[in-house]
Amino acid sequence: MSEYEPLEINDILNSVNDYKLASYSYEVILDRIKEFESTLDSNHEVAVKLASFGQSITMSVTDIGYSNPSTIVFYGYIGKQKATLIQHMSQLNFLLLSVPKSDPEKPPHRIGFAPSSED
Repeated sequence: MSEYEPLEINDILNSVNDYKLASYSYEVILDRIKEFESTLDSNHEVAVKLASFGQSITMSVTDIGYSNPSTIVFYGYIGKQKATLIQHMSQLNFLLLSVPKSDPEKPPHRIGFAPSSED
């Protein structure tokens, strides 16, 4: 008698990441941004430098989303103008930057999670 429980095929399929889907890329990008944000002080937040529009553009990112199978969406601001970047996964290239926070009176914005109000 085996000490291991047999796995159902659906359990196996649900536990395997589909590396070709935007949802997987979203998780990887969010992990890298969180790692980058952990190095920032309280006077800086993250922005991304985009270089795919014939010029270099800096976007302050407030949120990230995705649409499977292959679209990543960045929400935020370019200067004071609200912006949404819809990007196919095959064209993802951006540079994470540390920029001064947009509002000196507020805590720095962090992507993907909010600071706990219980601290």
